[in-house]
Amino acid sequence: MQVHIPTPLRAYTNAAQVEANGATLAELFADLERQFPGIRFRIINEQDEIREHIKIFVNQTLAPNLDAPLAPNDRVRIVMAISGG
Repeated sequence: MQVHIPTPLRAYTNAAQVEANGATLAELFADLERQFPGIRFRIINEQDEIREHIKIFVNQTLAPNLDAPLAPNDRVRIVMAISGG
């Protein structure tokens, strides 16, 4: 499935979109970590939860947690809040 990578994480992927596989978001992020070491920790915290400043959308629906089921043709979008001044 296609995964849209936000600009702050593209240093890991060198691409705005990548392909990854998994039956759940947890499996998808495991596959992303296998392909792009270090990216999972930027999205998932030590308690295996999605970091507070990150939202994950599956086909434009907000995923509540890493147990969200996925289908092969789903599109996953990672959205990061950015702050600064």
